[in-house]
Amino acid sequence: MAIYAHPDDAEFALAGTAATWAKAGVEFVYCMITNGASGSQDPDMTRARLREIRLAEQRDAARILGVKEVVFLDFEDGYLEPTIDVRRAVARQIRIHRPDVIFTMDPTMRYGGGYVNHPDHIAAAEVVLRSINPDASTRQMLPELWQSEHLEPHKPKALFLVSFGKPDVVIDVSDVVELKLEALRAHRSQIEPDSLEFVKSWMKEAGKKKRYAYAEGFTVLRFDQEGPPRRNVTRGARTAPRARGRRASRSTTTARRGRRRR
Repeated sequence: MAIYAHPDDAEFALAGTAATWAKAGVEFVYCMITNGASGSQDPDMTRARLREIRLAEQRDAARILGVKEVVFLDFEDGYLEPTIDVRRAVARQIRIHRPDVIFTMDPTMRYGGGYVNHPDHIAAAEVVLRSINPDASTRQMLPELWQSEHLEPHKPKALFLVSFGKPDVVIDVSDVVELKLEALRAHRSQIEPDSLEFVKSWMKEAGKKKRYAYAEGFTVLRFDQEGPPRRNVTRGARTAPRARGRRASRSTTTARRGRRRR
């Protein structure tokens, strides 16, 4: 499961990994926290219209990559904070889908390379960290999820934080780079042609150390072993963890509430 703030965040950061793992049979779910309604400089655009445009673009991008399901939580773009309501909504989806691995941004990344990180990215990542401990994993935290909605606690085996600096896991995405670019192009309201060359330059840089043509890098925390996280490099899907449990829907969906399907 990738949990992120805006439409196109996942495509920029981890679409190559999503496509690689999906091709290997891993069931990949997106959880998009905001509605994307702030992402325009057009004075004639409305937030309501942009919301619908960007949700449709995200559905198209997910289909290209082989992502099984997209959950839209519909919090307001640009106003995201790690409130208890956002934490509950994210914890609910983790307990519903019970992913082996969660992907998100690194909440400690605030600026670098002439870029100031969007506060929604930081807030979304902070919410995911709080879901690991305690929101999604602890029975007496948000007890209504367990008592009223019958959603048992869940903790993933690993957390992958997107790294544009010094990753400790590098995934070879050379075989799916064109799929990633196609998925980015699906975000027609946002993507400029020169952005794609910039993205390719990121992936080339990430792959240099292992001599991959294109790669995506992550800082990984593992929760299914004793001791500190191991430092290693994962090549493509051959060691990709396989998702377990309920099969995801073939179509995209809005956020679901209530009893988890079995």
